This record gives sequence, C-alpha cells and structure tokens, in this order.
Amino acid sequence: MNQQLAGFAPTPVTARMENHGRTMLKVAMTSGQDLFARTGSMVAYEGFVQYEPNPPAVRQIAGQWVTGEGTPIMKCAGDGLLYLADYGADVVVINLNNDSISVNGTNLLAFDAHLQWGVEKVKGLAKFAGQGLWNVTVGGTGWVALTSRGTPIVVDCGRGEDETYVDPDALVAWSPGLKVKGKRSFKASSLVGRGSGEAYQMAFSGQGLVVVQPSEDSTDRLRIQG
Repeated sequence: MNQQLAGFAPTPVTARMENHGRTMLKVAMTSGQDLFARTGSMVAYEGFVQYEPNPPAVRQIAGQWVTGEGTPIMKCAGDGLLYLADYGADVVVINLNNDSISVNGTNLLAFDAHLQWGVEKVKGLAKFAGQGLWNVTVGGTGWVALTSRGTPIVVDCGRGEDETYVDPDALVAWSPGLKVKGKRSFKASSLVGRGSGEAYQMAFSGQGLVVVQPSEDSTDRLRIQG
C-alpha cells in the first residue's frame, strides 16, 4: 500500500464500537448482535451486512418521530465491519453499563438493538422555542454512538448547586435523571445579527452530565424534524 495512504488503514478491532479518526464510527458486526443506525449513515462495510430501513420495531416505538423522510433509523445485521458517519460530525462512543442516556434525536448515530429505548418530546420547551425537541432515551448494557458538531464539552451538573443552562441548538445529550425546564433570558427582539437561540435555554439541575457541542446551527434539527 502507498505509504501516505497506509496511515489511514483500519486498525485492529478492539471493541464492538470504536472511532476511526474523529468523524467515523467502526462497528464490529456479528450475527445475532443487530444494530440500529441513522438512515443513510453507512459509508462503507466489509463482509456481509444487511440493512432494513424503518423496521417494524422502530415504527412501533417511534411512531411519532416521523417527518417526510420517515423515521430516520435503519436496522443493520450480519457479520463484518461497518463504518458509519454523519456529514463529518465528530463521533462520541459510549459503553453503557446498566445505565441510560437521553440523546437529542439529531445527534443519535447508532446503538445496539438489544438496548431499551424510547422516543418522546421534551416537555416545557415548545412555548419558548416555538418548535419541539425530540429526545431518545437509551438504556441497559451496550454501545451507543453520538455525533457532535465539533469536540463536545461534558458538564457535571452535580458539582454545584447552580443550574446548568444550555442553548437547545447546542445540546447533544444528558443524564435522564436530571430535571429539565425552559428558561427565557431576554426578549428575542433585542438580538441583533443572531438567531433567537440565546433568548431561551434549557436549564438542568440535579446529579448527572450534560453533553454540549460547540455549534448552535439548528439546520440539521429542522431538516429532520420538518
């Protein structure tokens, strides 16, 4: 192999899910260990891997998470190596150990199909934002991959008594045990040269983590949710 290209070759498999660089996910596929992944996220695969868009299990659980494109989840099954990406976004791999995480629907890239999961609308935000925000809660023991528009920061809400405030367009994920409420900071009409993102935030309190991306671009959220 050309020496310049050799540095980008796949590394030996060490886990079910792992990063290949910052912006690509490598999944070790094995028969009987199916995967749910964002529709259209497959960029390459080795071996024998089959795909089923919008499978019945997804339609049953995520019946309300529908846009003109349909529910944006596909089922992947087979043996081999599967590579996933989302328009060059950073990929964050999490190994849940009898734990759970609540993920912004637009930041969920893939997760083990055996994990328990459900889709719901974040309450108390629509009156501030003028739009809904969907989250997917994934729990159990297994692997989850998230995307972030840039390297994220993880804020530990349990370090102090103050609430943690996050722009909804920058929110990636949070611990389901946290209390969430909407907060308006100042009138949207006072903003000049920006969108209305800073006019409202999501306030988190309690014990847990919040994952925030260094981007407030809501284009992807609007594209998926219509």
